[in-house]
Amino acid sequence: MAGRDLEAIARGIYEGLEEDYLEDRIGQVNYLGQRLIETGIPVQKPLGGHGVFVDAKKFLPHMPQEQFTGQSLVVELYKEAGIRTVELGNCAFGYKCPETGKDICPDQEFIRLAIPRRVYTDRHMDFIVSAFKNIANNREKIKGLEMIYQTAIMRHFTARFRLL
Repeated sequence: MAGRDLEAIARGIYEGLEEDYLEDRIGQVNYLGQRLIETGIPVQKPLGGHGVFVDAKKFLPHMPQEQFTGQSLVVELYKEAGIRTVELGNCAFGYKCPETGKDICPDQEFIRLAIPRRVYTDRHMDFIVSAFKNIANNREKIKGLEMIYQTAIMRHFTARFRLL
């Protein structure tokens, strides 16, 4: 690694030990989580220190998990506001049963809103909440996805989908 990169890692480690920094970092994640909760967006509790996990199954109860509920919400959030997030559900942790070809879905279906350190302001967090409000107003119109390509291992890295 370049010396600059090593120094950045070292600074990050030292900074992560500063209580004022940790209070601010955890506070920003808590701010986003509380605002989403106030808006009626189902999130995983307790809120963490690096991001907020939205419960896609509760947010889109009309959509069968086999239609990739979390991935569908990821797509909608990107279309609505250009917000990139990640699905942690059927695409990431599900699999096709070799005997039946049927999707075996995990119990949970989340999307993770990871908050990089020292990048975003509370106004950015408010923008995320506003995007979720807009999506929530039309959530019953959100369509599921069909996976049209997957690899045998770690399918979520290269999967391709078609809108249903």
